[in-house]
Amino acid sequence: MIILSVTWPWAWTWWASIVAVNVVNLLIGIYIFVKAKKIGNGKLSTYKRNMLIAGLIFIGVAFYRSIFVSNYLKQLAWFDTIFNSTLLIRSIALFAELSFAYLIMRVILQLNKDLPIPESHKSKKILYFLETKAPIYFFSFLAIANVFAFGGSITKVHLLFAIEETFWGLGFLLITPVVLIQTRRLFKNTDGTLNQFKIPLVFLAIFCVGYSFYSVFYHLPIEYWPEAIHQLQVANPDPAFRWGFNAIKDTLLVVNVTRDYSTWGGLGFVIWHSGYFTLCGWMVLFFMRGPKKNQA
Repeated sequence: MIILSVTWPWAWTWWASIVAVNVVNLLIGIYIFVKAKKIGNGKLSTYKRNMLIAGLIFIGVAFYRSIFVSNYLKQLAWFDTIFNSTLLIRSIALFAELSFAYLIMRVILQLNKDLPIPESHKSKKILYFLETKAPIYFFSFLAIANVFAFGGSITKVHLLFAIEETFWGLGFLLITPVVLIQTRRLFKNTDGTLNQFKIPLVFLAIFCVGYSFYSVFYHLPIEYWPEAIHQLQVANPDPAFRWGFNAIKDTLLVVNVTRDYSTWGGLGFVIWHSGYFTLCGWMVLFFMRGPKKNQA
């Protein structure tokens, strides 16, 4: 099915800008990867190697998805090609999102290792739990979110997407206190051995606070949950629910091509897509370097 309505005069300018950013991000990511391999003579610590690989996966998938813009619920596509398939893009997004979650989790855990948690925090059970376990739960929440994302993409049940986004929101809400505590503790350290963490952690702190507010006050209560509840209440939901093998087949093969501003979701979509494929990519470039304590 092809939707030919085009009422977004700057659609191609916006698309080209996002793609250009991701081309640059990909080139920088490849440079970081190659340079790290040369410096280490091919012998990298497990931490460094995993961070590089995870970062390159995210940057590579972001580059692909910036070209083939998509919407899972309505199977909207920027181009009329199998490469813009909802199921294909959802599948590669799984690897990118797990890589993103892994990078954030490992940076937080590595800083806990390099800048030990104060003894005074260890006696406070909730605080100690947040500092040590929250990053692991964060990764778990984003992994679980992907299950609901696949379910929503195939069945078109908006409720599943609302649950997916709720897990994302909970994940970032959970680690925000930890990141803020770590940021404060990091900048109180004056020996200079932890400088590699400063830019990534400040970036992460700003992102966590921003995303948490966005999720709690706009994304979930205005964009997702009202639509999810409405779809369940109406007699003829749009899009209609789909089940079985045909639903999987349609999710793989059917693309609804449009560059119509309102069809894509207007300003909410532009903010989400632009932020995800720029800010997240820049953050990942810092993370994939594998910040670690320098030897004094």
